[in-house]
Amino acid sequence: MSGTDRQDKGEAGGGTGADWIAADWGTTNLRLWAMRGGGVVARRASGRGMSGLAADEFATVLAEATQGWGDLPVVACGMVGARQGWIDAPYAAVPVRGQPRMIRVPGQRVWIACGLSQASPPDVMRGEETQLAGLLAARPDFDGCACLPGTHSKWARLSAGEICSFQSFMTGEIYALLARQSVLRHGIGEARDDAAFDEAVADALSQPHRAYARLFQLRAASLIADLAPDSAASRLSGMLIGWELAGAKPYWLGHEVVIIGAPALSGLYARALRQQGVTCLLADAEATTLAGLHLARLQIGETA
Repeated sequence: MSGTDRQDKGEAGGGTGADWIAADWGTTNLRLWAMRGGGVVARRASGRGMSGLAADEFATVLAEATQGWGDLPVVACGMVGARQGWIDAPYAAVPVRGQPRMIRVPGQRVWIACGLSQASPPDVMRGEETQLAGLLAARPDFDGCACLPGTHSKWARLSAGEICSFQSFMTGEIYALLARQSVLRHGIGEARDDAAFDEAVADALSQPHRAYARLFQLRAASLIADLAPDSAASRLSGMLIGWELAGAKPYWLGHEVVIIGAPALSGLYARALRQQGVTCLLADAEATTLAGLHLARLQIGETA
């Protein structure tokens, strides 16, 4: 099937006992899990993300991507519910209970999680709310902060089973732009230099007003001080994460932080936070996504 990894990891199919399908349908990718209750029977991945599809193509892509799994209800989260996606799943305004709000696609056995919005300061999230629901399902008494690093990192305040407020930072996108499209691209490597990262985080937190000058100094240091490309990459990462931590300080200061994201990036955030004496735990991104989608599946119940 075009665009889809059709090799199931684990058993799947109409006769193996899967009773629903979980989907994380983002801008560039589609991830699918055949589920039996809260357990994974099989998983698939596809490059048929929301941004490459017209509204009338989603049903066909989903049918092809789940071929052989049977006629099962689908519970989805992510940008599939954006205005440019399959249907516009309206945002739920914070503060809100952690359980996802769902909307059904007309004529389909497909339910999509609504994202979250915040009026002041204005902010939105779509997809991360399902991970937050999964975290609260596992820890209903959690009182602290969740950090979801990525292209647009999210910081959310959670208390008494509610998502109280949140704030987004374009840190990942800015790193990609600077490292690949700006003048800094000539001196940015790939490997990790922990000492350079730690120094940059500390400097960024203590002197955020020097941000723009510090960025150009990376270029100058590569020209006249032989700054190694890998050290430059770690300094850039440390600067941007440090400036993000400075902006997110009201969220993490004095609170336990749970970090939900890709292991390598989550590790950098944990390293930076622990430098500040913050207690933080790493949570598996897939597990929290599936826990949130399972909670939504239980909510839908017999209507599926």
